[in-house]
Amino acid sequence: MITHDLRLQELTSWANTEAQRLTAVASVAVALRTVSGDASFRRYFRLTTAHYSYVAVDAPPAHENSSVFVKLAGLLRDAAVSAPQVFAVDYDRGFMLLEDFDDTLYLEPLLQAQLRGDSALPEQLYQAAITALVTLQRGVDATQLPAYDRARLHNEMALFETWFCEALLGMHLTAADRSCIADAFRFLEDAALAQPQVAVHRDYHSRNLLLLDHAKFPATASPGIIDFQDAVCGAYSYDLVSLLRDCYITWDDQLVQHWARSFLRQAAEYSLYPTISEAQLFRDMDLMGLQRHLKVMGIFSRLCIRDNKPRYLADIPLVIRYFLDVSHRYTELLSFRNWFAQTVLPVARSRLNDF
Repeated sequence: MITHDLRLQELTSWANTEAQRLTAVASVAVALRTVSGDASFRRYFRLTTAHYSYVAVDAPPAHENSSVFVKLAGLLRDAAVSAPQVFAVDYDRGFMLLEDFDDTLYLEPLLQAQLRGDSALPEQLYQAAITALVTLQRGVDATQLPAYDRARLHNEMALFETWFCEALLGMHLTAADRSCIADAFRFLEDAALAQPQVAVHRDYHSRNLLLLDHAKFPATASPGIIDFQDAVCGAYSYDLVSLLRDCYITWDDQLVQHWARSFLRQAAEYSLYPTISEAQLFRDMDLMGLQRHLKVMGIFSRLCIRDNKPRYLADIPLVIRYFLDVSHRYTELLSFRNWFAQTVLPVARSRLNDF
């Protein structure tokens, strides 16, 4: 097995060669600077000289499918969505050279705006993100994407049982517990499958949207969109609730509803969802968000336990609050919510800090 350090050496050599080929500028090979890792096995590095800047990606083929990434980047760009251009790729080694969107994720300026009490910047950024989302749903052919079917929806929520309840909290789930959980999962699966099915980014939130420098990208007011390789054909409300009930920053319900209405108005300009009322949109968002937040509790637990990324535990309390705040509105989930509040929540409070 190739070590990370050896892979980095190989990526550095490959990226410098490709950059010089693309620019036709001969230069001394430069070291790569770490940009970030993420919740997957991918690592991102910046290659910068006086003449050019690219992002080099290490995506080990045993764990990541670069061909899917390249295909989806093309689909998004063809739909006029601001995804990074793929300039070079080595599928066998899992190396890619991408357009550099810089490092300004939505999250940090949004958090700073909250601290300042600035409402103008969040309005600007969320309206841009909503416009980009409508563009994505209009322009990407969802039939080219894998279906977000019942099995996939269920398997995602099952992470809540295995990784959050059992692995992280150390709970022993009884047959009655599992029956209650299964009923809730089935209800949420039915709700997701009943919604209009469109192209879904699947992780559309403040850590995957970049504030682009308009001096470098003058043709767009859209955010740069990354981490799209898990896109599927699924419920139209999925990306919207990922954006507005973000696992890393929270907004009050009035703002969430304001931005959701904006989505519906923009979608209506293209006759995307003519039969969806505001009330239906809010219900669809609620139920889709509950599915997502159950999944996320499991994913963040797995990232801590299996992948040695404990920082994600700090984000679970907000996800739990979303679940509790929304689930009480639906009588179909009453038994599950009561079980969660009475059985799971006390254990979670004892295991998670700041909750």
